[in-house]
Amino acid sequence: MPELLAPAGDREKLETALHFGADAVYAGGAFSLRADKSMDKEFAAGIAMAHAAGKKYYAAVNIYARDEDFPTLEEHIARLQEAGADGVIVADPGIISLVRKKAPALAVHLSTQANVTNGYAAAFWADMGVKRIVTAREMSLDGIKRLRDMLPPQVEIECFVHGAMCISFSGRCLLSDYLTGRSANRGDCAQPCRWEYKLSAGGGAPLTVGESENGTYILNSADLCMIEHLRELLAAGVHSFKIEGRMKTRYYCASAVSAYRAALDAAMRGEGAPEFAVQEVNKHSHRQYCTGFYFGAAKESFLTSRPAQEFDFVGVVKGEKNGLYAVEQRGRFAVGEELETLCAKAENSARTFELTAMSDEDGAPLADAKAVQQTVLISCPVPLQAGDMLRRRRV
Repeated sequence: MPELLAPAGDREKLETALHFGADAVYAGGAFSLRADKSMDKEFAAGIAMAHAAGKKYYAAVNIYARDEDFPTLEEHIARLQEAGADGVIVADPGIISLVRKKAPALAVHLSTQANVTNGYAAAFWADMGVKRIVTAREMSLDGIKRLRDMLPPQVEIECFVHGAMCISFSGRCLLSDYLTGRSANRGDCAQPCRWEYKLSAGGGAPLTVGESENGTYILNSADLCMIEHLRELLAAGVHSFKIEGRMKTRYYCASAVSAYRAALDAAMRGEGAPEFAVQEVNKHSHRQYCTGFYFGAAKESFLTSRPAQEFDFVGVVKGEKNGLYAVEQRGRFAVGEELETLCAKAENSARTFELTAMSDEDGAPLADAKAVQQTVLISCPVPLQAGDMLRRRRV
């Protein structure tokens, strides 16, 4: 069965990914290419949570390591095997060798950071015992088809389908290290590709490299969105459909996972993505979208590096109390406003209602939910369950 793979940068996002329909999650820690260190001490609990839900947990261990990393790496990998991780995402051949020797029960997934752009490279890594190839983002759809033909059937292909793109070749970037001393290849990228750049005409007079009145972002890649092309990826032999975004918000995770859950289910029936799923990807934070390199060259986003979204996340449903829904405030909202649902059950999602009344936990009337993370009680005509979310359209 194809797999929807979601980011779990912390425990909250892990819970969210599972609630909204991910088949598997991936998380990192001290040896991953995202600074999501919160999972370092919680990975065992995260693995147990995923397994209790019948889902899988993959640990990113995809830095390019130095000699001094290996004693601690060996301990980390042993703990992952002991906790029952379903796989490790690795790029460094030295770490792959370490995993094979010290934690043979761990399946090795080759990170996109390893830059697999052809079937010969994929076949080489399969011979080295790799169980899954995460293709380079630069691969075309036709290239993935050829790669699939060169792999043993038991070796899976994983591809990114949604999220931020890197202007550098599969993330192999030295710009952050050069400009800020923060290494992208060790999980600490400052994202200088998102900055606005100017030329100097001499004497300190700046010249903007003109694209528009908003400025120029010459290295700023557009975001990837393949929501309408999952059938093509299935036909190419892709097994795992990966959403980028371990460092993004809980709301982003919920919105993206719910959209791709519906789209992947439709693709497996031979159908196109439902319209509500196509619309959903505009409701969370994103830059201008493109289809990456699947059908040609990826695009840059010249107007701004600042992401946009149509809705603000205002609350998460905690459960029911006295016939009302208990909602934890995550953004200010008030009686009289129109809110919209984001639900794990697709039939209840993207439905709007006017908030006509609200109270605190003791039942005292409340007009404005403005205390950070306060719990309020509301009525809602749409069936909700714990973990569902409420949002408000931006004016």
